[in-house]
Amino acid sequence: MPINPYTDAERNAVYRAIYERRDMRHFRPDPIAPAILQRLLNAAHAAPSVGFMQPWRFIRISNFELRKHIHALVEQERICTAKALNEHEDEFMKLKVEGILDCAEVWIAALCEAREQHIFGRRTLPEMDLASLSCAIQNIWLAARAEGIGMGWVSLFEPAALKTALAMPEGSHPIAILCLGHVDSFYDKPLLEQQGWAERKNLNDLLFENSWNTPCP
Repeated sequence: MPINPYTDAERNAVYRAIYERRDMRHFRPDPIAPAILQRLLNAAHAAPSVGFMQPWRFIRISNFELRKHIHALVEQERICTAKALNEHEDEFMKLKVEGILDCAEVWIAALCEAREQHIFGRRTLPEMDLASLSCAIQNIWLAARAEGIGMGWVSLFEPAALKTALAMPEGSHPIAILCLGHVDSFYDKPLLEQQGWAERKNLNDLLFENSWNTPCP
């Protein structure tokens, strides 16, 4: 028997947040209540981390001029990405990829400096610091959905340029621009799926048993 299982309603709420989480691009500008914002940050800080290193750092962008500068960095990379996609350039440029100027809150999720001192769990897999930060970001995402708040993860930027703009120390690394805000509605499906950019893969095609590409019955 499971130990301390959730009630059916509680368990359904967890799965609902997982399946209804969306990478949001459309926001309303009205502010997020401080208590809700604090709960989201607490959820991030409760994430698992390899060796309990807690490598996450979050920078709130409250200066709108800085927000516009960050938006310009994203726009610059958006154009570069479009050109790198060759024949898909025009298709990509039609996609809405961020809501930086529209959302209530912009936060930068970053890896801290001096991560090399953390060896536990990272000696052969140093990228586990990134995995830990990703768990923190996912915690915010799920908590935000439960609060009725939208979140978008923006990764279109040149890390060195963003790092300079935020006066980040040597060894730290920006990973994500997080847009948080109220929304009119959540997308029924991931936006890129709605827009025909990609489709969700069949789970059975991603499951192997004992060796690579051996189907898992």
